[in-house]
Amino acid sequence: MNTSFKPIVSIVIPTYNHAKFISKALESVINQTYKNWEAIIIDNNSIDDTDKVISQYYDPRIKYLKIKNNGVIAKSRNLGIKEAKGEWIAFLDSDDWWTQDKLEICLSKIDKNVDFIHHASEYVDKSKFFFRRKIIKGREFKKPILNDLLIGSITKGSQISNSSVIVRKDILIKIGGLNENENLVGSDDYDTWLRIARVTDQFLYINKKLTYVLFHNLRTSNKKDMSIPQRLVVQDFIHLFNDQQKKNLEIKLKYISGSYNYLNNNYKEAKKDLMFVISNGVIYLKLRSLLMIISIMLKDTKFK
Repeated sequence: MNTSFKPIVSIVIPTYNHAKFISKALESVINQTYKNWEAIIIDNNSIDDTDKVISQYYDPRIKYLKIKNNGVIAKSRNLGIKEAKGEWIAFLDSDDWWTQDKLEICLSKIDKNVDFIHHASEYVDKSKFFFRRKIIKGREFKKPILNDLLIGSITKGSQISNSSVIVRKDILIKIGGLNENENLVGSDDYDTWLRIARVTDQFLYINKKLTYVLFHNLRTSNKKDMSIPQRLVVQDFIHLFNDQQKKNLEIKLKYISGSYNYLNNNYKEAKKDLMFVISNGVIYLKLRSLLMIISIMLKDTKFK
């Protein structure tokens, strides 16, 4: 990148009732070594102290908007994209935060052959008794990116953290922004990466931890069966799968559904999904599913 030219980066930060988290996110933005940014906070009319927290930040680069998105976070992100002045859009969830050099490192890599940047993240689990940290390295996708995002993600996951992504605004405009279908909530980011991969193969992966992703009980992924939106996301691409890949996809979705139902005490549904995984899955999924089945059986015996 030409060091004399520093493009504006628009940081889109949707939030809802994250007063206890958003300060860390904003401070990580303000403390960036790369200074040519604007931050657009889109608040889904929070009823906690989010207003009060944000009012403490007087930086003119921070814009605060409100929206009623009816639980569809894609609407908030699309509003941020619409309001953005930058040629690059960086996504940051309001409960995550960045290293100080995140923007500087990412933007030093841009050239005409880069449309989409993502990198490694460190996951911090606050739902446990103590903080647990795990570095998710992500991976460099092989071209064609769309195929690798679809097929490789069956066994490896998409491995693109939303808060790690920086993408050209014109690419987001070209795909029509994020899908606001309420049935895709929780997987709308994966849907976005797939639709971006339809129009460009210029993905760049940086093998460096630049984002912290906080897991806690309020996250969407903890409150719904994520196999449902994931199934919807891939249905338009299912023709690209061979028979074995379709089976592997079904195993993955059954495992996600079974795990969700197990954690939410829907044991009858959990057993049905987990037995399918035990019959068809790879060894580590078989073992995990078997442990959940044994746990269900022990609970059934206890209450008889």
